[in-house]
Amino acid sequence: MRSSKREAESNRGINGHLNTLHQRFHHALSLGTRLYGENERKWQCTDIEIQRHVLRSIAAFLDAISGDILNNPFIKDSVADMVGALVWILQCENGAVVSMAAKMVVKLITIIPYTMLQTYVVVLARPLSLLLRIHNLEVSVSCATALNMILSNLNAQKEKEVIKILEETTTVSLIVCNIKDYSATTMPIEYFQEMGYLLSTVMSRWPPSRYLVWNDCILMKVLEDICTRPDLGIKIVVLKLYFGLALCGNGARKLLENGEHVLWMMVNCMDSSNLLSVRIEGFKLAQCFAADEQSCLKMISMCCEPIVKSIVHGMSGSTLQCGKIANDHLALLREACKLALITRWAGEHHIYFWKNGICRVLLNLLRKNVQDKPFECSLSLEEHMCFVKKLLDENHLLVLRPFIWDILGWLAMHGGEDFNPGLYENELHIDTLITCACLSFLESIQKRHQIYQNDILNSSRSESASRAVLMMMYSPCKYIASKVRHMLSEVLKPNGKQYVKPLLHFLEYSSSRDNFALSNMLQAVINLTAVTCYSGLPGYLMSLVENEGMKTLLSFIKWCLCNQVHIGRSSFASHIQNIFGEKGCCWVLEDWEGKDILLFYGLWALFGLVCNSYTEKNHTEIVSVETNKLESQLVGTLQEICNKVSSPGPRWYAAHILAYFGFYGFQSKFGEKIGKALKEKEFADMQFVFANGHLLNVHKVVLAVQCPSLLPPEQLPSEKKTSSYSSVGNDTKKLCGNISGKFVCLPRVDQQVLLKLLEYIYRGYVEVEEDLVMKLKSLSRHCNLHSLLQLLCHKSVKWGSPIPSSELALALSPVGRHFSDIILEANSTELMHWTCSICSLLEPHMHVHKVILWSSCDYLRAIFRSGMQESHSQILRVPISWEAMIKLVNWFYTDQLPNPPSGCLWDNMDNNRRLCEMKPYIELYWLSEFWILEDVQDACSRIIGSCLESTKELSVKVIQMAANFSLWELAKVAADYMAPLYHKLRETGDLEELDEMLVNMVRSASVRLSQDGNNYSR
Repeated sequence: MRSSKREAESNRGINGHLNTLHQRFHHALSLGTRLYGENERKWQCTDIEIQRHVLRSIAAFLDAISGDILNNPFIKDSVADMVGALVWILQCENGAVVSMAAKMVVKLITIIPYTMLQTYVVVLARPLSLLLRIHNLEVSVSCATALNMILSNLNAQKEKEVIKILEETTTVSLIVCNIKDYSATTMPIEYFQEMGYLLSTVMSRWPPSRYLVWNDCILMKVLEDICTRPDLGIKIVVLKLYFGLALCGNGARKLLENGEHVLWMMVNCMDSSNLLSVRIEGFKLAQCFAADEQSCLKMISMCCEPIVKSIVHGMSGSTLQCGKIANDHLALLREACKLALITRWAGEHHIYFWKNGICRVLLNLLRKNVQDKPFECSLSLEEHMCFVKKLLDENHLLVLRPFIWDILGWLAMHGGEDFNPGLYENELHIDTLITCACLSFLESIQKRHQIYQNDILNSSRSESASRAVLMMMYSPCKYIASKVRHMLSEVLKPNGKQYVKPLLHFLEYSSSRDNFALSNMLQAVINLTAVTCYSGLPGYLMSLVENEGMKTLLSFIKWCLCNQVHIGRSSFASHIQNIFGEKGCCWVLEDWEGKDILLFYGLWALFGLVCNSYTEKNHTEIVSVETNKLESQLVGTLQEICNKVSSPGPRWYAAHILAYFGFYGFQSKFGEKIGKALKEKEFADMQFVFANGHLLNVHKVVLAVQCPSLLPPEQLPSEKKTSSYSSVGNDTKKLCGNISGKFVCLPRVDQQVLLKLLEYIYRGYVEVEEDLVMKLKSLSRHCNLHSLLQLLCHKSVKWGSPIPSSELALALSPVGRHFSDIILEANSTELMHWTCSICSLLEPHMHVHKVILWSSCDYLRAIFRSGMQESHSQILRVPISWEAMIKLVNWFYTDQLPNPPSGCLWDNMDNNRRLCEMKPYIELYWLSEFWILEDVQDACSRIIGSCLESTKELSVKVIQMAANFSLWELAKVAADYMAPLYHKLRETGDLEELDEMLVNMVRSASVRLSQDGNNYSR
């Protein structure tokens, strides 16, 4: 017990009644306190009446505690005693008192500050988790409530400990069973609510728990049935549960597979007739579905207009109150604005934003007094700009301004060439928003060199406004682009040119340093944005050229490449950070710009400079001088970006710049392989005949996939002749002239131009001399080859466009199968002693094309040349399993091996299933040695290594399989993964199934690992 002196000090400020209740509590505890050892005392009592007495005394003591004495040491000293008694009573699981004890835990957590309880949350979590299996509604509800309160306030260290307990007690499975057993007719609604709240909190904290939920078909059906009930209390729980599931990419896709009911419930909850808390949960769930383009477009395809209406109504919340907006309304505004960022994806939802008056809504978010409408009056340009400056100075809802600018920019960037938003919006609203953005742009370049770490948030608003101006200026929509160019010119008129030199100087300074801080990166982005906008304005291009803008931008781009500057926009634009934070799983999220935002903006700026230089006839001579000086460096750097950078955005801008120098498309290893077939006669099944009698050998399957317009309708599969696919072919019949068997006469087509077109079709890349560009442009337009036509016409980059692929996966569909000339048959029974032979057809098999296999594999090329050319019913037996052959064929047609399942799908497989997933790659590794497929072997090695990294226990099986195939390099890889487990495997006897040579290999790897560790320590 505490000393009397300490007790006296602790009791200061405590009234007599509370002190009496405290003494009664300790008296009750003394009835069950036991002495362990010399000094340790614990409360352990199985007497039910004493347990009741203790619980009543705890309740009375807690009820008497007021807020002004919560931090008194007197209270703190009592917490340990209360927790000790409650944990013991809960562990006894005595039905007569456990319900009372569970409720007391809830009261304890509600009253006592969490800072006092954090020491005890781990010991409380275990008995509460175990009691969820008790078939007592009051106990289950109270335990679920208490656990939810504990989980909602955990710090990082305690979270790991509590989650470990949840895993050991199979808490998720217990909650799932309870929810599946829920009956609305016999159980109170609070039971489902508390279980649902607890499960959603667990899923938000512990990613591995989500698979157990979304993979339970019965539970998903239960939730589907429950969410049809009209009770809003039920709907908000279901929304939270679906949100927890959608934090997992696989879970989100599962919900969307047959998720019409999910989406419509979500949309109904987002409606303005609901409580704000319900609407916010609906917006959060929708943000998960909008995390990537594929999921977002699937959601939009089911309920596009209702979602957009809900977003616009949610963003209209500022009209509910004048002046200061309440916190709950601000939270709704923020979530609605986050969801409005679905405008970053192209789709039909854009037109609904315009139809629902998005400009008016964005404008209302910029200004405080929503009744004030002076911008609708007839104002001079000077008065209009003066009004807008006052509007921007109001500092109204500053936290939402980055959203406003991004939404405006996305809407502009995805507008069609002839789109006129004035048909749906008040033109004065549009003009006012454009003026706001242009003035914010001016402010951002005026504040150069003034970005500091504590001003990142304010500067990110400047970045968003500048980006919006840039996107509107380069919008395909002529209406918006012309308005922005005019207004920006007016805004910059007084002294805009004086900023050009400092902007370029900062970029030149940046590219001379090894690295710089985030604030400097943000400044670089703003400067690059400004340079790009300047290059599109008449009168400013010459200033950029005279100050060696192209040389500066090229140096900056090369600096990004050399220093491998990989940073995404979300690093300095917090408003676009995804909803998952660090708790998302199984999502692969990357914007079109990717993790190369500085490179992206640098290329956009260079594109703007080059593009506008070529359209400004008066500056041709000056520009050509600078271009000639830099052309070799420029082309080499841009080709490196096209070939090595993974993000589509930077690659597209590099390709568009290269188009001004006669290089069109994207080089790839696969394109080079298929391109070899164009120069060879092997397996050509059609020939173009020109007016001079020259013949050009082509392959129908390649044309059918990459440019069906070049195939006459007679050559198309019969099921395609009436489809839109063959309508292009009907137009091309006029071009092709007479058709006779394999020969297609082209008397009016320039042979050299068609050869360039075919080179692009086969390789995905072509170099074109200037005198052929106009003819190639005409032929590309006639053949509907849009990707090449876009580059030839020097059109603006279409935002979000995927990189056109030279892969031929479509050739495996019925369209391509029509032209197949060989059958691959899987025959894994001959893995050790196989021969390549023509045989009778056995299942399973695949129809493929010799020209593609010939282009991809030197070994098969030799096989085909040795006597398999003539027959059209040949079968090639491949000594691998069906699963491995599917992957091999995928590589032949795409240059990629399909990856095994990952994330929660892989984590929840047993080791036997994982081994089955790995076996095809081991087979391919073996086959690639015989067929001399080094790229396949390298890819298999990476995939096998990745699998072993997460499941090292499989290394024993893999090393044995590798030895059986005499794959000693692969065996060494497996041995390296076994090295950390060597001593454990030896003790468990798992190494006994390996022969001595393999054991020695593992032992050697273990020794190397130990030596490397010692060297590192020294």
